[in-house]
Amino acid sequence: MNNIAIFFFLVNATAILFLPKRLAPIPLLVGTCYMTLSQGIELGPFTFTIIRMLILVGILRILIRSERLKGGMNGLDWLMVIWGFLALISSFFRSDVSAAFVWRMGLAFNTWGIYFLIRVFCQSIDDLWGLILFIALILCPIAFEMIYENLANYNLFSFLGGVPSIPVIRDGNIRAQGPFRHPILAGTVGAICLPLMIALWNKHPKAAVVGIFSCVTIVFNSSSSGPIASALAGIGALFLWPYRHKMKFVRRVALTGYIALELIMKAPAYYLMARIPIVQASTGWHRARLIQSAFSHLNEWWLAGTEYTRHWMPTGVSWSPNHADITNHYIQMGISGGLLVMLMFIATLAKGFSYIGKILQAKINHPVHTKFMIWALGASLFANATTMISVSYFDQSFIFLYLTLAIISSTWSWTKANRTT
Repeated sequence: MNNIAIFFFLVNATAILFLPKRLAPIPLLVGTCYMTLSQGIELGPFTFTIIRMLILVGILRILIRSERLKGGMNGLDWLMVIWGFLALISSFFRSDVSAAFVWRMGLAFNTWGIYFLIRVFCQSIDDLWGLILFIALILCPIAFEMIYENLANYNLFSFLGGVPSIPVIRDGNIRAQGPFRHPILAGTVGAICLPLMIALWNKHPKAAVVGIFSCVTIVFNSSSSGPIASALAGIGALFLWPYRHKMKFVRRVALTGYIALELIMKAPAYYLMARIPIVQASTGWHRARLIQSAFSHLNEWWLAGTEYTRHWMPTGVSWSPNHADITNHYIQMGISGGLLVMLMFIATLAKGFSYIGKILQAKINHPVHTKFMIWALGASLFANATTMISVSYFDQSFIFLYLTLAIISSTWSWTKANRTT
């Protein structure tokens, strides 16, 4: 780590230890948004990025203060634990067991660390509002940096390493990425947070303006079609708010429509992504073909994943001779740990959506703006679920997925403790 990274870590570590519990998530988010993954330390086979080091400090805090999950473990918490253990077990089926186990330990540590720290720190509706408010403010400097990056053709975060100083240019458009490892992932962060910023409007209109501006700026300065599609998915989910009591009917209509497309299209229905105007035909075809290849080669990865996917696609990746470009987070889960790991990951998303419905149906007299914020959490989770069809989270952007799940889980635990019988 350079001196700036060391100072950055010490300030945020101190903040995690001494801030009130409701403010403790701020240093974790700051560590995500203002530091690249290249800053950290190596201890033998283990890599401790700034984020992992802050997670360790967070764990130390809850041990010192004896802070616990309010209401104990719920169903989503247990699904997260089971998913992590299944991922660890899958490493014993690899040729290099120790390397695979170390990698999966890092994956589980990242996921469990962020998820359970947010579960401990966010334990009420007031905490929910405060955390979303913090996100709006924290994203604002990233938005301005990406504007600068687009105008000056220079990434200010490049002095930290891990990101290029000169941003990528495609079709004449500068693709800003800020501290994230790819412009698509930078734009994705703005896209999945946008529904939450819109829901801030009724309670914190000034913060909502800042948040919406920041998210939209991040999406468009990434110059990537995927984040635009994700943002539209999240906004589309918000528009279903008037029909929240009829979601079973909406799901049935969507399923029926998909089956109808399967019957009338020559190619599988998911090849529609190759024809959507906002998505480049070539990248849309790649993502659809990847899904088809994963099904075709199911026998290679269903048990515990696979170490070779290069033959799945016409093109590979520069960083590995053994793999194709896996631009699908669900398939990446399957490749890493097998079909059961992938299905367990999907189960966590399904449980999150289920909790949104249960929270809104609970007999608690929430103000309308609070109910809409809870719905917006579901919209953000839906944007994540949609995004993961076309991109794999391979940098710090994963934090916003597990943060959303953790907030939903905490809100459900709070709801159970406070609903009338």
